[in-house]
Amino acid sequence: MDDRRLAAIPQRLRASWLRSERYGVPEDEVRPVFTGTVDTSSLFYECGHEVLRGLHATLSNEPISLMITDSDGLVLTRLCTDPAIVRSLDRVYLAPGFYFAETNAGTNGLGLALADRTATLVRADEHYCTGLRGYTCAAVPVVDPVSGALAGSVNLTTWSEQSSELLLALAQAAAGTTAALMLARASGRKARPAPRGEVFRVYADRVQPPKLSTAWTSAVATAAEAMLEGRVVAVTGETGAGKTALATLARRSVRPRERLLNARPPAPDDVGSWLRLWTPELGKADTCVVVSDVDALPAWAASSLAPLLSGFVLTATEALPEALAPLVDVVVEAPALRLRPDDILPLAHYFAHRDRGRDITFTSAAVRALLSYEWPDNTRQLRQVVRAAAARSDVVDVQHLPAEVFTSVGHRLSRLQVLERDEIVRCLTEPGATIAQASAELGIGRATIYRKMAQYGIKADQLRG
Repeated sequence: MDDRRLAAIPQRLRASWLRSERYGVPEDEVRPVFTGTVDTSSLFYECGHEVLRGLHATLSNEPISLMITDSDGLVLTRLCTDPAIVRSLDRVYLAPGFYFAETNAGTNGLGLALADRTATLVRADEHYCTGLRGYTCAAVPVVDPVSGALAGSVNLTTWSEQSSELLLALAQAAAGTTAALMLARASGRKARPAPRGEVFRVYADRVQPPKLSTAWTSAVATAAEAMLEGRVVAVTGETGAGKTALATLARRSVRPRERLLNARPPAPDDVGSWLRLWTPELGKADTCVVVSDVDALPAWAASSLAPLLSGFVLTATEALPEALAPLVDVVVEAPALRLRPDDILPLAHYFAHRDRGRDITFTSAAVRALLSYEWPDNTRQLRQVVRAAAARSDVVDVQHLPAEVFTSVGHRLSRLQVLERDEIVRCLTEPGATIAQASAELGIGRATIYRKMAQYGIKADQLRG
């Protein structure tokens, strides 16, 4: 690789070039991986394809190819009516069914956008492979507005000699519209809060943590043993499973007087200032940092953390970043809440006491509902449910719990269905309520209520004491 040419390109692109070289991507040939199947059943594809069709109609006379990829860089669809650019893109395999992640296609717009999770423009000679240097590519990642997971990317590609000033703005607008459409069709669920990159000190809890199941305590003990031996630990697990709590408890058991910080990932554009904020703390005596959700960090940021790894503990929901995975000595999984049902009630009392400052009582019906629910968002969801319920009463009964706790539906509900389900549960959880009373209040027949209860998976035996 020409060092002078490498030094002339921006830092993010330079880091991507170095990664491409490390992956063994050839500079003189585009050789992306091909798959025979493309999944077009996702909500992201449905919304993204609809948005790009509208944009394509507007740009039909322009030599621009509009593409959607999944989170792994697999091209799902390509919209373009310019014969010359279509033939050219086919020659470099930038077509549906081919993976254009950095790992197999080197530095390119969509690959870098996915790696760094931020809007990216790669012009002409900034591409790693010579075969791609005839193009300018603008790509923007799309994050699922509900789950916060990386859904894929929107990519616009044109000839390198074309003006690129508006290309990235168009890609950003298309990605933003796609995310907004996904939220509108996501059953009325609230958007996940944007990452804020908080860095704060972890203090000992004023409420004594409850004694939990063997599955949890064994995981804490495994992490603590590895930390005691000076090994680098990563805690993995589902969203909301308590990964940071597990890492904190393990560290506290090893070094109870240590200054412990938690760094949560920021939005991609704020990563630079976020790193500058807390990395100087690593050099201070008796200080440890728990870096949460490192799988959400841009690739360049993960690479920046690698030389400092001995000073902190990691958590991740998905796979560890490529730059960090080889440096981790021990991976400990935080068990999902549904796999340790004995912890649900102790945690419910703990969360209620922590928020209200005193003991809160749960009726037998409320306990039955809490224990029967699968808690798809794990401990985080339990904490939110208990906090809201305890704020309403010192004795939590079924009418203080949200409708979701009494239902089990394996598909998305529309906004109207969510309202209908919640109203049925509200009527049925009122003290002394019967099907006949709920029928009269809602103005629908009893047979209809039974049918709706079956449709929404409402568990009648948990609705009353």
